[in-house]
Amino acid sequence: MDLSKYQLRKEQLSGELIGRCNNFRYGRMASILTIVIACVFCLAFVFKQNGITVYLIGDSTMANKPAEVWPETGWGMPFSIFFDSTAIVDNRAKNGRSTKSFIAENLWQPVSDNLESGDYVLIQFGHNDEVKEKVGRYTTPEEFKTNLARFVTETRAKNAHPILITPVTRRRFDENGVVLGSHEVYSQVVRDLAAELDVPLIDLDKKSQELLQQFGPEFSKYLYMQLKPGEHPNYPNGRDDNTHFTEFGARLMAQLVLSGIKDLDIELADRIVNSD
Repeated sequence: MDLSKYQLRKEQLSGELIGRCNNFRYGRMASILTIVIACVFCLAFVFKQNGITVYLIGDSTMANKPAEVWPETGWGMPFSIFFDSTAIVDNRAKNGRSTKSFIAENLWQPVSDNLESGDYVLIQFGHNDEVKEKVGRYTTPEEFKTNLARFVTETRAKNAHPILITPVTRRRFDENGVVLGSHEVYSQVVRDLAAELDVPLIDLDKKSQELLQQFGPEFSKYLYMQLKPGEHPNYPNGRDDNTHFTEFGARLMAQLVLSGIKDLDIELADRIVNSD
């Protein structure tokens, strides 16, 4: 009997079996990989449908702060932690900016270019626009209105949602302990434009004045950068600042904005986790 034929056939069968097993194994792996990739794309699609970006544009009262100026804190910093995972807060506010310089320095255009349907833009300017001595930043009330209208129009052009915010108040009291307004003209421009263009409005100027009145002249110091010499290592000589906030003050201002969003009864309010 010629066993070599059987040996050859055995090897052929073994090779076919191994090939089939390999084809099955790799084919199965390919199928699994295809399913995994499809799931990833589906999840990405779902997030794209439901996930949004909330842009903040404004000045130093809203901006992120580096560690070397702590405890100074912009209200946009604590604001970002109050939303669920479907909302990403992108704080583009910058120290010292007015509507004019924010546009001139090309800070607005990248926001406008990256806006997608369903995103939000929270707009708070005024502190630097209203100061005539700030060359290159001062804007007349008419220019201020025009610049704000541009932010609104370009936001809506991307099917995104603008929210106008009056400038947060400075800490000022009269001799009787009554809080004084800081931005009467420019806050009114914001209010008027919001009514004219039917834009959701958060009157942070008014809300923050009411908050300061509750705290009074003495206790309201804890909300602002009122530091005695030696009180904080970043400010060995102290600081007397009635415009910028401590961490505590920034959190309270952020909560006023969050409360304003809820009062507006807009979709963004559903993404707030806890503002208490």
